[in-house]
Amino acid sequence: MRKTPPNRDVQREAREWRRETDRWSHERHIERGYRIKWGYVAIAYLVEFMVIGASLWGAWLFAGVYSDGDSQAFYFMLLAPLVYAAVELCRVPLGILARTQRSYFIRALAIVGIIFAAGVTTKSVSQLGEMMFHPRLMDAAKAKTALKDAQADRGTIDNRIAAADARVAQYTNELDQIEKRAAENSSQLAGLPAQRCERVYGTNSRGQRYSNMKCVTDPRTATLNASVAKAGADRGAVTKMLEEARKARSELDRGAAERKVADAEQAYRNSVNRSQLHSFTAMVYGVDPIDVSEAQVHAFLRIFVFVPALCAAFASTILALCAVSVRKTFMDEDDLGATVDPAATPYMLDSITDALREEMALHQPRGVPNEPSVAAPAPTPAAATAAAPAAPAPGGAVIPIDRRGPAQAASAGAGA
Repeated sequence: MRKTPPNRDVQREAREWRRETDRWSHERHIERGYRIKWGYVAIAYLVEFMVIGASLWGAWLFAGVYSDGDSQAFYFMLLAPLVYAAVELCRVPLGILARTQRSYFIRALAIVGIIFAAGVTTKSVSQLGEMMFHPRLMDAAKAKTALKDAQADRGTIDNRIAAADARVAQYTNELDQIEKRAAENSSQLAGLPAQRCERVYGTNSRGQRYSNMKCVTDPRTATLNASVAKAGADRGAVTKMLEEARKARSELDRGAAERKVADAEQAYRNSVNRSQLHSFTAMVYGVDPIDVSEAQVHAFLRIFVFVPALCAAFASTILALCAVSVRKTFMDEDDLGATVDPAATPYMLDSITDALREEMALHQPRGVPNEPSVAAPAPTPAAATAAAPAAPAPGGAVIPIDRRGPAQAASAGAGA
């Protein structure tokens, strides 16, 4: 706490200084014809800088995601957002100009500039809104694609099972035919006569005698042996294809397809429940969130993105417009700050004239009673009502009790 009393002179001078400053500011505002509340303008600029900062940060992240690691493409994608930010900075000054300029043409140009700058801000903020909803929409889209694939797989499971069964039956029939042909060839080969062998004697060119063993085979033996070998090779190939067909058939299960569809539906429902757009669209249309269409979702996406973007584009501008208080200058007003109607001039002059007459009648000297030649004029009714009662003096003169000055009496008459 203060131990010494405050200096009254210093406080009085400070108070007078504040009054003089306020009076000077007020007169300056009147001369200019408008007054700007800079606190509101500061708030408008703060909002504008927040919007611009968020737009630039979103553009930086957008370029980082979609530039695919190319640094040159990354910086190219940041040039347009910088230009947009420079344009957005013009909205608050344009709003102030639209309120302070006297020329209607300049005001119209300022309003057109505000609309153009608001369009740029709408684009930047709408991009931020789309980026906000994009991850959840992509998750929901991927889950829906998986659900459609599972449903299509379930719809064709019967046909694929029938085709797999037909393929297994075909390979089984081919294998049976090969086995049958191989058995027939084997039985025919077994029924052929055995190889006949006999010794052959003779003399060679040098006159020497020789003897060799000569065997004669049935000519059908080679053909049957080739058929048996081919049947064995065909048996191996068909057996392999039959195993593959049976394996493919074992993978086709109606229960597994149903379970896959159920899992895909649950995953899609979880993705939709995490999406604000799907939930709000389902609430408006009164349907299950999993049943909303893409057209309905994108309709609300336009509402959720563009409407807030428009509001953000005009919010700071409206605040800047409201920060300017416009009033008429001295060319359109009198010194008292009230507009004077020309039709009221005669009435004002009459009231001033009546006040002057009453003042003159009040201060005119009155005659004594023993001098009949000097007679006081009869006061007017207005003077009688305005003047206070008088008391007789010892000399016979009337002294009025009302001792106000002429200026005060005139102002009283004017007020009456």
